Amino acid sequence: MTSEPVEDDIFFEKNKNDFINKLRLWRNKKKISAREMSIALGQNVNYINLIENGKRLPSLAGFFAICDFLKITPEDFFGNQIELSEFSENEILSLFSSLTPGQINSIITMIQEFK
Repeated sequence: MTSEPVEDDIFFEKNKNDFINKLRLWRNKKKISAREMSIALGQNVNYINLIENGKRLPSLAGFFAICDFLKITPEDFFGNQIELSEFSENEILSLFSSLTPGQINSIITMIQEFK
């Protein structure tokens, strides 16, 4: 007898790649290894690696545990506002202040190409 997929399984399956990418981004932002995170969540040492490699998906309860561990809300998890820079705004401004106008223009041109 085949069981019907539960609602959270359907959600994660439809959003699998986005979920995997967000998990990896958040984990890297928090500077924790997949193994360390798996153990901290009380799971098998390969738990996060299996998720990030698309071989397993967390239950809804598992997803909430991941968010709690990362100290973010589910809304934060799927949001587009992940700060990936390890530098604060003040540190970046300080670095810029030591550059020549030509160097600054080169950096701005390069940044504009990423838009």
